[in-house]
Amino acid sequence: MYRDHTKVIRVGDKKIGGGNPVLIQSMTNTKTENVEQTVAQILALEQAGCDIIRCAVPTMEAAKALKEIKKQIHIPLVADIHFDYRLAIAAMENGADKIRINPGNIGNTERIKAVVDVAKERNIPIRVGVNSGSLEKELVEQYHGVTAEGLVESALDKVHIIEELGYDNLVISIKSSDVLMCAKAHELIAEKTNYPLHVGITEAGTLYSGNIKSAIGLGIILNQGIGDTIRVSLTGAPLEEIKSAKRILKTLGLRKGGVEVVSCPTCGRTQIDLIGLANKVETMVQDIPLDIKVAVMGCVVNGPGEAKEADIGIAGGVGVGLLIKHGEIIKKVPEEELLDTLREELLNWKK
Repeated sequence: MYRDHTKVIRVGDKKIGGGNPVLIQSMTNTKTENVEQTVAQILALEQAGCDIIRCAVPTMEAAKALKEIKKQIHIPLVADIHFDYRLAIAAMENGADKIRINPGNIGNTERIKAVVDVAKERNIPIRVGVNSGSLEKELVEQYHGVTAEGLVESALDKVHIIEELGYDNLVISIKSSDVLMCAKAHELIAEKTNYPLHVGITEAGTLYSGNIKSAIGLGIILNQGIGDTIRVSLTGAPLEEIKSAKRILKTLGLRKGGVEVVSCPTCGRTQIDLIGLANKVETMVQDIPLDIKVAVMGCVVNGPGEAKEADIGIAGGVGVGLLIKHGEIIKKVPEEELLDTLREELLNWKK
């Protein structure tokens, strides 16, 4: 397995690579200069299960704000830098645990060296990031368009620049909004390097399309044993990224814990508001630290049988609901008490 053999990189108190658990990342969408708002968002993301957080650093004020932000959060902080090498240096001086740069837009070798020297001195890892949207013109021409091969060549070129400056504390990311190209690029680069890989489908889109593209793309890549840390990039609240990432990892068997909710599709036999009930159950279980499966069924005819594979389930009828454990009906309650009954069972869970 690729991820078992990637190099271990330390980011704050977390380890990326070497068969360590795949870590979940997100990025704040507040103005980094606004310390109070940024900290509030990071704390909420921590609570939801974010392992590493990235903040945009477009100004010197933002770089300096990292110092105050760091004092109030509990997960490693990555500074996202474009174009200005001085911002990368200032971010590290103000406590960034890792920096994300594209050496191609930082400037000449002298400027890249200035950044690498500070990273080396402080032993701060660098994430070398390449996106399909910013692929160099000569590589586009060489490969007759934006291709997986071009992305890999671009990323490894950037890595070699930093290696030649005597530094190898690196994580690589190659991202594209083209799901299959992105998957192919990861397959290619995993054969060519042992640096840990940060995986994501960039500019994936809204909650609807972004979740589908990310689930397919990350599913293909992670299931091959490729990828050490992930981000689900959504045009939406960062909290949604964490929820989706956790579900993807759990579905692939790469993370345990958390209640999994399964529910049947609606049909003509459904006698309750199954859609509303399933959504309420999914929201309700977010803060319950159990590693079990909960079934939400809309029909008392098939519900008990269909819920057999779940640890616990509920099924609705006309004004009445059933509580089911391992396929056996254990309680019948009025429909309006069904949700509270389920929560009570979960809070006092015994196998």
